[in-house]
Amino acid sequence: MNNTELQNKEFSQDISSWYLSLGRDSLPWRKNISPYRIWISEIMLQQTQVKTAIPFFNNFIKTYPNLKSIASASEDDILALWTGLGFYRRAKNIYKTKEIIIKEFGNRFPKTFEELLRLPGIGRSTAGAIMSIAYQKSYPILDANVKRVISRYKDINVNNKDSIKKLWSLSEELTPEKNIFEYTQGIMDLGATVCTSKSQNCSKCPLNISCKNAYKDFQFDSKAKKAKPKKKIYFTLARTKKSFLLFKKNERSFWESLWVPYNTDNHDKNILFKKPDKREVTTIKHLLSHLELEITIEIFNYNSPFKIKSNLEHQWINKDQIHKYGLPKPIKTIIDNHVC
Repeated sequence: MNNTELQNKEFSQDISSWYLSLGRDSLPWRKNISPYRIWISEIMLQQTQVKTAIPFFNNFIKTYPNLKSIASASEDDILALWTGLGFYRRAKNIYKTKEIIIKEFGNRFPKTFEELLRLPGIGRSTAGAIMSIAYQKSYPILDANVKRVISRYKDINVNNKDSIKKLWSLSEELTPEKNIFEYTQGIMDLGATVCTSKSQNCSKCPLNISCKNAYKDFQFDSKAKKAKPKKKIYFTLARTKKSFLLFKKNERSFWESLWVPYNTDNHDKNILFKKPDKREVTTIKHLLSHLELEITIEIFNYNSPFKIKSNLEHQWINKDQIHKYGLPKPIKTIIDNHVC
């Protein structure tokens, strides 16, 4: 064994030992481990912090604890459980994936890396996490936490155009054949709790002796963040005391397939709606990953539902049933706080 191989072995052993002592084994997806549970957690954790994902994961698993239970779920059912978590394409990918698993795998969760890569929303890192955690097979991963640990440890400038290729190569070299379960969860935990994006607590890191940036001010990503473009959007929400008129958004943009009030940006609301008994206006700001929204909603109050002529999918939804539909977080906030 040469020096590099020895260092790599020590790296993985130190992380695995650290995880067994200080890892977050209380996380809900680390209990009753199955490929299905790891899949749901990994999709939820894409671009989402652990503390945010936990209640959504618990609610999702309570509703759909396994592949058998989710088999009959509609896309709307899954989107409803995703309301407030954001990045809704992930929920759509869960629906698409479970449909593929039913039709092509006989409702059996895929067991190989290559099969996992065929599924929507599962890339190399997510597939590697499922294989290493659920099946305990040695596959590298490279999520944001792992990138940070390796880039600091090996002194890699992540702003270079070839950095991802280099980091994948290093992740492959550092990933052990044995104790892959402890190592994979350990390196993710280390990046999330010790070697964080805002600071690194080197005194508590098991790699502080060999890390090239231990106790140094190492900026993981020094790129200046660009200001998000701003966009104003306008809706009209028709409501009665017991129901709301909502439309299913079908264009390929943010909030695709979610239920929203009537979008009046390019449409004349007066053609669709009759004169309301009472009219209110409310405005709310909301940040997307790529956009800053200012949402203005006119609330039209009526005594009873009425029929409208529209090619858009729509329905009057009873307020007691609203939780069964996928709504964007700001729309749900307005309905909960300003209407109900």
